[in-house]
Amino acid sequence: MIEANNPNLTSWIKVKADSDFPIQNLPFGIYREGSDSPKAATIIGDQVVNLDALQKLGFFSKMDLPSGIFAHTTLNGFIALGKPVTNAIRNRLSEIFRDGNAELRDNQEAKEAVLIDSDAVEMLMPVRVGDYTDFYSSEQHATNVGTMFRDPDNALLPNWKHIPVGYHGRASSIVVSGTDVTRPKGQTMEPEANKPSFGPTKRLDFELEMAFITGKVTELGDSISTDQADEYIFGFALFNDWSARDVQKWEYVPLGPFLAKNFASSVSPWIVTMEALEPFRTAGPVQDPEVLPYLKYSGDSHFDINLEVFIQPEGADETCVTRTNFKHMYWNVRQQLAHHTVNGCNINVGDMYASGTISGPTPDSYGSMLELAWKGTKPLLMPDGTERKFIHDGDRVSIRGYAERDSVRIGFGEVTNKIKPAK
Repeated sequence: MIEANNPNLTSWIKVKADSDFPIQNLPFGIYREGSDSPKAATIIGDQVVNLDALQKLGFFSKMDLPSGIFAHTTLNGFIALGKPVTNAIRNRLSEIFRDGNAELRDNQEAKEAVLIDSDAVEMLMPVRVGDYTDFYSSEQHATNVGTMFRDPDNALLPNWKHIPVGYHGRASSIVVSGTDVTRPKGQTMEPEANKPSFGPTKRLDFELEMAFITGKVTELGDSISTDQADEYIFGFALFNDWSARDVQKWEYVPLGPFLAKNFASSVSPWIVTMEALEPFRTAGPVQDPEVLPYLKYSGDSHFDINLEVFIQPEGADETCVTRTNFKHMYWNVRQQLAHHTVNGCNINVGDMYASGTISGPTPDSYGSMLELAWKGTKPLLMPDGTERKFIHDGDRVSIRGYAERDSVRIGFGEVTNKIKPAK
């Protein structure tokens, strides 16, 4: 067991029982306090930890870190140091903040420089995303969509259980939680119309997803095997793949999503390391038919992560519209990365890969409004008495997620965005 994951560890920083950020988590992110420059941080409970201040105060003096590595505007430089370094930093943070260690706890001046209340900071994009890929890896989601739009008896296309389907998305429009999302415009074709129309989407949808971030570089022509994948995956975040369903329906044949997807995607600000999630590995669904050799894997390669989506109409209370779990995915992250690179596609530090919509086996565990309201035929009732077939202007959509085992809860915070009217 990784010592930083020890479920018996406690911190001298007070942590609520339902906090996403116990001492066993120690995720990484980028924050800004007031007009100060951005800094790298971790978080314990509701205390953001200024890693740059810790380095300047000498708490990492034995680790031979580059000067100012935590004063960058993204985590890319830190991640690029490699897992031997980033894991050592996480272990060192675990030492500094665990009960019984007085080196920072009893140094009031240092504590004031290092610890900040989480409500006093602005969280920023954690990484500079050079490339972004979105997968389509939930069998239930793919079956639901195929049932709605094609043949219910042949909902999955012939290739779906043989390859982790994906597409290359728009990296520049990925935004951090808290950023408003403007309703997109585009061409749509109404069912009874004889020509397309143009205007704001009438079917704005969320897609509940997880994302992983790579932390190593490969050369063009190299491939990553499923056995090697963990070496390349730095960590995970929550992800909302916003979709304009009416635009998507009109444009997706023959080449796939374009304007329906490129206007915005959003990500939670804290990256939870692969190592912090080790205790929550679990078996995935049986894959039948047997996959090709390069997609075979060994050991538990899925993760038991509870996921929820909330919708809050403007001026009203939020309501939970779905609860599901990341373990339901048919294709796991090892297979996704192996398939992504099997043709020699090179990857970089900070590249982001979204799981695809995560839908569970029951109607209350579907991962999109398209499914939950079943193309608008089963509207969801909100606390203010209004109905939702898709997302309205003024709605705030929040995705939250956590893993829990042995009385330890490892959470991701949330990714939350409010919808603004089209410009």
